[in-house]
Amino acid sequence: MIDDILAKFDGAFAKNTIRAYRSDFIQYQAWCSHNNIDSIPATADAMAQYVDYLATVAKSATIRRRINSLGTVLKLSKHYNPTNQPEVILAIKRMHRKIGRAQQQATPLTKPLLNQLLGNCDNTVRGLRNQLLLRLGYETMRRRSELCAFKFEDIELAPNGKTIIRLNFSKTDQFGTGKVLPVSEELLNLLDKWEGIVCNQGYILRSINKHGHIGDSLNPASISTILKTLQEGLNSGSIQQPLSGHSFRVGAALDLLEQGEPLERIMIRGGWQTDSSAMAYLRNWSI
Repeated sequence: MIDDILAKFDGAFAKNTIRAYRSDFIQYQAWCSHNNIDSIPATADAMAQYVDYLATVAKSATIRRRINSLGTVLKLSKHYNPTNQPEVILAIKRMHRKIGRAQQQATPLTKPLLNQLLGNCDNTVRGLRNQLLLRLGYETMRRRSELCAFKFEDIELAPNGKTIIRLNFSKTDQFGTGKVLPVSEELLNLLDKWEGIVCNQGYILRSINKHGHIGDSLNPASISTILKTLQEGLNSGSIQQPLSGHSFRVGAALDLLEQGEPLERIMIRGGWQTDSSAMAYLRNWSI
């Protein structure tokens, strides 16, 4: 059922968004099946019960995302969408009172920590790739999927003579308006070295297997694994919590905030919405 519905969404949403819609709907279907409830047509009572169940197994941000996903799928497939009905609204309010609505933020990868991790990279092909990932992630402040989508063709020389990298699509720019991001001399030097190794074409970030073979691209999910490996290599207590793909964004944003950069400019640079949890997190730091 869900595959037939989402087939109509193809091209209108990013692949990652459609993948999330599918996952959220399949989990809802499984809950409905377990409780002998029809997933379609959905009812307000059933959706409210689902929220009550999720409150026992998931965090509030995850629950809100899943209900929003279900609402979008139902609405755009011309099925009844009960997610805005009083029963569901009240269930979400109960959930917030029960488990809270604060969202845990990623461990910030700030400049001092960036330098520690860079110092832990060797001069092998894998070490060079990891250095490139660290600098590219920190300087561009992009999400994992956006980092992995950068290609060598996106690197350009601006009219002022400085090097830039073009971001063609992002989570908050689904229609490809695009934006350009500055490239430091340190990052440019790494890009030049890496470009010579991977033959100057295709995706910048690549997978590397245990035999040292370089792949054509890097799976966004691998970024957290790479960061975890680099973190473990520090052998120190300088990082209390695991790093993740969002650590680049939060860390660079905190550094900009400490340098006196206005929140509005940081929001634009990182591609955050004004009501995002990350912006709330940064506002707390700015007090």
